[in-house]
Amino acid sequence: MKAILIDDDERNLTTLKEKLTRHCPMVTVIALCDSGEKGMIAIEELQPDLVFLDIEMPVMNGFNMLEQLSNRNFELIFVTAYDHYAIRAIRFSAIDYLLKPVNVGELTAAVERSVQRIKQKKTNPQIEYLLELLHKKQKHIAIPATDGLQFISIDEIIYLEANQNYTHIFLPKQKFVVSRGLGEVEELLPSDTFIRIHHSYVVNKNAIDRYIRGEGGQVILKNGIALDVSKRRKLFFLQAINHK
Repeated sequence: MKAILIDDDERNLTTLKEKLTRHCPMVTVIALCDSGEKGMIAIEELQPDLVFLDIEMPVMNGFNMLEQLSNRNFELIFVTAYDHYAIRAIRFSAIDYLLKPVNVGELTAAVERSVQRIKQKKTNPQIEYLLELLHKKQKHIAIPATDGLQFISIDEIIYLEANQNYTHIFLPKQKFVVSRGLGEVEELLPSDTFIRIHHSYVVNKNAIDRYIRGEGGQVILKNGIALDVSKRRKLFFLQAINHK
């Protein structure tokens, strides 16, 4: 695999190249780039199979660079020192990321996953999906499947239910289970459409048929399902529905 390394710290570039040379003989490093601008030029000219990309870089960060590329048909592994919202988005898009300093075992595992994806390659939707997540403009949410990702339309989601460390996502004719907490999934959905009504439930406002008054009350969805509204979230829920 032809690989390009992009990081504004030259020591990080050198160290990562040495680790790849020593531990990942299937990878040939064809360019080292110390800025997003140089990385973008190298990707367009050299057409790599794999890109290792730092997120936090001056002038043009890793996400800005991805947005400006005309061709994103390569495997991508982020290499970053930061663990924040962007990492959650990266995790949901099923793109590999390595935290600095890079662990050799994690590096070799990420490279092997890239090799396997390249062998099965059709197109690479994960980068597009990541950019949608980061801008909260996504039309789909990606659910891990045995052979990759299952993309489901956000408009089709009726409600989500917490089940310990899992989240159940209900569609009109299907249910998906995600190994993420409800709060983590909720954060990646558009807040103008989805509302938390209870510690266990997030509902699509467009799927609500009516509200029944009570201490907290209940929402009745268009499919007939009744869900409790917690007393603590009642006022917020009613305010949100009035702006529906």
